[in-house]
Amino acid sequence: MYLANRSWPELGDYVADESLAVVPLGSTEQHGPHLPEGTDHMIAEALAREATDRTGYLCTPPIPIGVSSHHRQFPGTMWVEAPIFRDYVESLSRNLTYHGIDRIVYVNAHGGNVAHLREVGRRLHDDGTAYAIEWMWDESIPELIEEVFETPGPHGGPKETAMIMHIANELVREDRLEDARDGGAVFDYDAERVHGATTFYDCIENSPNGVFGDQTDATPEIGEELFEAATEQLVALLEWLDEQPIEELMPEPQLEPGFGHRR
Repeated sequence: MYLANRSWPELGDYVADESLAVVPLGSTEQHGPHLPEGTDHMIAEALAREATDRTGYLCTPPIPIGVSSHHRQFPGTMWVEAPIFRDYVESLSRNLTYHGIDRIVYVNAHGGNVAHLREVGRRLHDDGTAYAIEWMWDESIPELIEEVFETPGPHGGPKETAMIMHIANELVREDRLEDARDGGAVFDYDAERVHGATTFYDCIENSPNGVFGDQTDATPEIGEELFEAATEQLVALLEWLDEQPIEELMPEPQLEPGFGHRR
């Protein structure tokens, strides 16, 4: 059920019976010479819409701009500062809880949002308002990604390229795939650390064109396989979360210090 397409009586009927909502989030930022800037929020919305179409749960419109200042050297990248992002997502989430939602899944497709969504979820959890968790599609199917790609890359690589080939193939600049590979970098997690310290802040410091991996490995068929596998994982998560009693998801109330937990 897509919130923006429904009337208020229909949404009233939903919250009378259900208490779960899905919020897709991503970014609007550079994804190399071959992918659109909306790659992340397009992937998040497509997965959220598909999973909620299959299950009947509520899906909100996407949040298309996230914490992306580390891509700011590339034209077109948009971002909001982290505290503003956290407060915005929290406010939107509390809006949902006002209408009867008590559990939320943030379907996220941008790594820069992860820590901040976890913080929002902690705030809502600590005051007993709602149980909100972050879910990222590629982290739900790591074995499959390793199986189909030799160098998947963490950003703008073949996994995101394949997903966009499946979701919106007309937006992939297929004549630039080799440029993306040859002008980017194969990500080396050890290269970013010196004597145990992470030494870079911006994407351009690791990749001249902003992307990683071998984009020429991507195909629409692989994208479809990734999309289906991730959707199945998201559907399973939503169904699991819906089954949990809310009192078991919320923190236990405590007595005064020294008296232990109330059982």
